[in-house]
Amino acid sequence: MDYYQRACELKGETVANRRYFHTNAEVGLNCDKAKAYVMEKLTEYGIEPRDCGHGVVATIGASSPVILLRADMDALPMPEESSEPFACPDGQHAHACGHDFHAAMLLAAARMLKETEGDLKGTVKLMFQPAEETFEGAKDMIAAGVLEDPRPDVALAYHVAPGQMPVGIFMYNDKNTMMYSVDGFRIKVKGKGSHGAYPQRSIDPINAAVHIYLALEAIMAREIDPTAAAVMTVGKFDAGTAANIIPDTAVLEGTIRANDKDARATLVRRMREVACATAAAYGATAEVTSLSDVPPLVCDPELTREMVGYMQETGIPGLRPYPGIQASASEDFATIAEQVPSTFMYLSAGFTDERGQYSAHNPKVRFNEDVTAIGPACLAHCAVRWLEEHQA
Repeated sequence: MDYYQRACELKGETVANRRYFHTNAEVGLNCDKAKAYVMEKLTEYGIEPRDCGHGVVATIGASSPVILLRADMDALPMPEESSEPFACPDGQHAHACGHDFHAAMLLAAARMLKETEGDLKGTVKLMFQPAEETFEGAKDMIAAGVLEDPRPDVALAYHVAPGQMPVGIFMYNDKNTMMYSVDGFRIKVKGKGSHGAYPQRSIDPINAAVHIYLALEAIMAREIDPTAAAVMTVGKFDAGTAANIIPDTAVLEGTIRANDKDARATLVRRMREVACATAAAYGATAEVTSLSDVPPLVCDPELTREMVGYMQETGIPGLRPYPGIQASASEDFATIAEQVPSTFMYLSAGFTDERGQYSAHNPKVRFNEDVTAIGPACLAHCAVRWLEEHQA
């Protein structure tokens, strides 16, 4: 089968599926509408889906070898300002990272692979995953057995990329870390509340938390090798209910990201030490909780180069490689890649005009639906070609 030609024929359906996920955006592990929709579509295509934790798994073909194709399907807890007519209407959720594309593209690939199932030289395993944004989904599905029965030999995932660039570029890294690790943390500072008119009777947790924030900034400036790729961000600060009340507690939440294991270990350790010591200096206490623990994403070099070759076989107009990409963002597909040789690539879904001025996670971001023919074609073609080249 010419998978690109067939994907072009299915583009209207793929776009419709994408827009369904987009309008019905859900976050975290409980992507109930998306999960039900995926299972309905797979069943319609003659594929037997089954529950796997909070996600969906299915297989096409039989016997060895086995390749896993993964798509996430969760959105972000934020309003959407894209002006798209199919925007999520609740004002609280938005597919601002493109996971609606991932789920729709894997559905299209699944349909095409089912149509050619008799020619498959092994098994394609489909993984529809929730909660990538919260770094819970991959671990949830691994615990539920996604990497067993059958165990995949390799895994492949794509991520669409918005911005001011044309559709057709695919970005990869076959040499070193592609995406950073992430350690999410919550620091709960406990003090003693009082009336705002009598601060001397309080142990002000806001004051302590502000100094913790400044001390954390000093770790980056004075304790981490400037050549190490690492970043620590506090993105949430929550305290108090009224202007005239000093609260009992203040909460900071943030992330530590690194592609250097030594810098990562230092930052995680020192974040805890500095938070507790700084709180104590102001008479308060600090309770540090881990919110996420995701390794850096390192793609298998040989598999990555192999998949690049298969993609270039497709003859898709305008498809061209961009090697050596590295991002300080994080991706819980890294948890899969720790256990199975894997590769992960970005597919451009940008615009060259003003529609491409916003990045992922921006409420105004827009994605180019022309990628909905490219993604499924590459998924299907790469899976088929890898199975053909890896017969026992």
